[in-house]
Amino acid sequence: MALDVTDATFQTDVIERSSEVAILVDLWAPWCGPCRSLGPIIERVVGATEGRVELVKVNVDENPQISGAFKVQSIPAVYALKDGKVVDGFVGALPEAQVKAFVAKLAPPKTEVDLLVEAGDELSLRRAVQLQPGHDAATVALADLLVSRSDEGDGEAALALLAKIAESNETRRIAALARVGVAPTVVDDATLRELDTLLDQVKADEGARQRFLDLLEVMGDAPEVPIYRRKLAARLF
Repeated sequence: MALDVTDATFQTDVIERSSEVAILVDLWAPWCGPCRSLGPIIERVVGATEGRVELVKVNVDENPQISGAFKVQSIPAVYALKDGKVVDGFVGALPEAQVKAFVAKLAPPKTEVDLLVEAGDELSLRRAVQLQPGHDAATVALADLLVSRSDEGDGEAALALLAKIAESNETRRIAALARVGVAPTVVDDATLRELDTLLDQVKADEGARQRFLDLLEVMGDAPEVPIYRRKLAARLF
């Protein structure tokens, strides 16, 4: 089902929403014959994506700001947005096969690996990384599962998995848990004493520096974290 968007709602319903899902913007007008033939085709095709793409419609006669932003000269005009930016588009009424091809580029059908990652159990995740080594989502999910289980050797297995993909905030968190163990539910005096002790070693001892960083990582949003990051920077630089 298409959502009717106005100048007032465009920022929220299109720009902000496109950071979560691909948005197709159909610029049309009631007097436009090709618009009326294209509209049902787009709705069918987007509906078949099962939520991977969302459709919004803009009446250009009633929403001049949006029309101006897209520099509309002819309708129907269709634009695809991701992360607040136009990534593709076309003008005119295309046949259904071409509309399908256009939409498929925005949200390819889920692969077997995608479905295995969605299942989320260990057997499925192991199968996913076997089928596609280095798949970010599968690798991160499996590593996280291994670390949360805390069995002997699982931390090393998780680190080996994470070494195969690019570093991110999430991989750093999981890697820190793999090295440190269970994250503290509260930041206690023992943890702070250890950080203070490590501060004297971080400049010359790489192992101490990694331990210090790992402790800060597993502490999450604790208020002490930025304080100790500043202390670390002062020692290193």
